[in-house]
Amino acid sequence: MFVWWGRAVVRLRWVVLSAAAALMVLGATWGAGVFGQLTGGGFDDPASESSRAAQRITDELGRQGADLVVLWSSDTATADQPAFRDPVTATVTRLRERAEVADITTWYDTWAPALLSADRRATYALVQLRGADEDALTASYEAVRPALDTPGLRTETGGQVAFLHEANTRTTEDITRAELLSMPVLLVLLVVIFGGLVAASTPLLVGGLAILGAFVAVRLVTLVTDVSLFAINVITLIGLGMAVDYALFVVSRFREELAAGHDTPTAISRTMLTAGRTVFVSGLTIALAMASLLIFPQSFLRSMGLGGVAAVLVAMLAALTVLPALLAVLGPRIDAVRVPLPWRRGSRGGRPAAGAGNGAWARIARSVMRRPVRYLVGVVVLLGVLAVPALRMEFGGFDERVLPVDAAPRVVSERIAEEFPGATLAPVDVLVSGAPAEAVPAFVERVTAVPGVTGVRVAAQRGDSTLLTVSYPGEPTGDTAEGVVGALRALPAPAGAEVLVGGRPAAERDLLDSLSGRLPWMALLMAVATLVLLFLAFGSVVLPVKAVLMNLVSIGASFGVVVWIFQDGHLADLLGFTPTGFIEPSNPILMLAVLFGLATDYEVFLLSRVREEWDRTGDNTSAVATGLQHTGRIITAAALLLIIVVAGFATGSMSYIKLIGIGMIVAIVVDATLVRALLVPATMRLLGRYNWWAPGPLGGLYRRWGIRETADPEPEPRHPALTT
Repeated sequence: MFVWWGRAVVRLRWVVLSAAAALMVLGATWGAGVFGQLTGGGFDDPASESSRAAQRITDELGRQGADLVVLWSSDTATADQPAFRDPVTATVTRLRERAEVADITTWYDTWAPALLSADRRATYALVQLRGADEDALTASYEAVRPALDTPGLRTETGGQVAFLHEANTRTTEDITRAELLSMPVLLVLLVVIFGGLVAASTPLLVGGLAILGAFVAVRLVTLVTDVSLFAINVITLIGLGMAVDYALFVVSRFREELAAGHDTPTAISRTMLTAGRTVFVSGLTIALAMASLLIFPQSFLRSMGLGGVAAVLVAMLAALTVLPALLAVLGPRIDAVRVPLPWRRGSRGGRPAAGAGNGAWARIARSVMRRPVRYLVGVVVLLGVLAVPALRMEFGGFDERVLPVDAAPRVVSERIAEEFPGATLAPVDVLVSGAPAEAVPAFVERVTAVPGVTGVRVAAQRGDSTLLTVSYPGEPTGDTAEGVVGALRALPAPAGAEVLVGGRPAAERDLLDSLSGRLPWMALLMAVATLVLLFLAFGSVVLPVKAVLMNLVSIGASFGVVVWIFQDGHLADLLGFTPTGFIEPSNPILMLAVLFGLATDYEVFLLSRVREEWDRTGDNTSAVATGLQHTGRIITAAALLLIIVVAGFATGSMSYIKLIGIGMIVAIVVDATLVRALLVPATMRLLGRYNWWAPGPLGGLYRRWGIRETADPEPEPRHPALTT
């Protein structure tokens, strides 16, 4: 099929390029409109108790709780002095007249001690905004924010809406800055790696198509369901990363075929038959890895899965259609506008001048295969040491400490915790529904007796529905808050009544439970998809299992480093973040999907060429050495380019952006060096012919339906896969 595909693309090259141009125009115009269709939030499981509690509270009692916390403070005046009281009163009066404000509670209204600091030089107001969802609340916050400033006093704004707005804004800024920092370096490296300006432009073409095409795909999805703005972050990262990988692999193979004396149409057919099949397998594998995120009910994770799948599939299709069509037009001119580099003398198109089995990468492979046990033990021990901290990974919620220390929502949270005795900004909500008013006091007494509870207040009551707000010490993501939520849910409800426990601490606990409950299924889906696709690609049941294990080794090392740095707090001062003692679980889940796909991508690149040489020679050692010689430079270059793409993340102001950047860099370095260059050759040498073993029925299935990898359009391998 791929031979026919290559010939068809050559024949229809101008049609393909015209369609690509039309897609880019559509993506840059209609597709770019996706930014206005994306939603914020999406962190909750709609079926969780906290989500049901929030909905029931709104239905039965109206919207409750504060969206903003406005903290006013002075270095000289106290809250009861005119210099403090008058400007605050004037500000509150103006706020109550605004359409965006539904309610506001101050110390001057209630004289509640929790609203006044211990030194009486600070007080805060609880502001409820108008808005049916997070986007509407954010819009209200942006409109009302300038009106919160009070002359003569220091004004700082916190609360849930302000926190999420700040987190989203800084995340966008971090990713934009990362892209701006990485792009110039990426362009220079592309020219160095490809050796010419024309060849170096091919990944940019494929990357642009992947990103713009994914914008079109995601906007179509927004017509039927909500998509979180986090989808865009994954589209740019995965789209550009895969475009670089696929363009590098296809162009390198095309140059190799030209150097072997084939004309342009033949070179493209042979490139599609070999590199094209590899790209096809890789794209499907990574797309399925990203699709595993769709099993989570949280829309932000599902949106990242949708964005990743769209970007990978468009990048794959562009590499299989637009790129070969462009190569058909360029032909040998792919090497035009060469950049003279000293180490490229004696080579063509970046292909090593040395023989395929005698280059530097082949020598590394042969050195490893002469001492496979030593290398295997040494690498496994090293990676095991790196991975050990991952065994004590602790999951925790997402709170203001992910922000920089000077961010207003974080300052407000920390100051109220330190300066306002008994204050709790994110109380636990307990909805008692169906209980008569006379039964509530007895239930309140039981709630008050729960360990960790510092106060209980009847916040609202209508008919037989009562809302209690429960305070506790510490962070809403802390152990005390989690324990309080669990204990409250364990209390028996009043006779004939239903009790639902919600609020931010309950939502954080429900998020952890939801993610941890589905994580094993996500891992199973990725593993099964990889096993099936790699079997169809290589005709072996051994190599797919080994690939999954190799992926887990490199990802485990990455998670170990992440725990050592971000959970334990090592290098915190150097990297500029505040350790919390736990890891927010959505970050490793996203990393698992992305890194599992990338690790399989590199595995497919290497094993595809090894399989080709095995089919040609039947010599396992020679096949591994030659395969690594042909792909070692490509994998290393692809890894280096991807590291440049994500390196800017480590400079971000948000701790979870730093975590993703550093975790991905560690995994990519480990995978492209220790795993692919040392561990894979060592294990393949020890397994020998059993690398290609498959039971008889599966061997027959592969010979009939397998995605075979060979440079011969009529494959007749001299040494078929080992079967029993």
